[in-house]
Amino acid sequence: MSLVSLQRVCVAVALTLLLAACASSHVLTGRARPPIDPAQVRVYFAPPPNGYEEIAILETASGAFTYGEQNKMDSVIGKLRAEAAKLGANGVLFQGTDEGYGGGGVSVGAGGGRFGGRSFSGGSVGVDISPRQKFGRGLAVYVANPPPMESSGAPPRP
Repeated sequence: MSLVSLQRVCVAVALTLLLAACASSHVLTGRARPPIDPAQVRVYFAPPPNGYEEIAILETASGAFTYGEQNKMDSVIGKLRAEAAKLGANGVLFQGTDEGYGGGGVSVGAGGGRFGGRSFSGGSVGVDISPRQKFGRGLAVYVANPPPMESSGAPPRP
């Protein structure tokens, strides 16, 4: 395999992993509806008082390079709303979040040797500054008569 083709394979793998890290997924548990605008999807932190029809189980993660807890949470909520909207759900019943593994770290390496009468040595330091991802889950739901926006269970926005 030539160096150029190896580089192309590495770039393709890196792009695939990057896109996979940003993906949301769902498992249909009910009947999907025509897609709607994500801005019409409400987030409920408690079941809506008028009941709901379950459409799907949703899972997503914050971006791979999203820093700050509020930014991570905003990313998770936005992705849950977008995935629910694709399924025609007008609500997401938030189920919770988990922290990803990893986070920052430092690695140090050194080596040396002798070959053909010459000696050589080397060393390196690696620093990982990528943040931990936040993973979120929820239920995509359809609420027939949603309550007014201020009583949806979502915290008020400034």
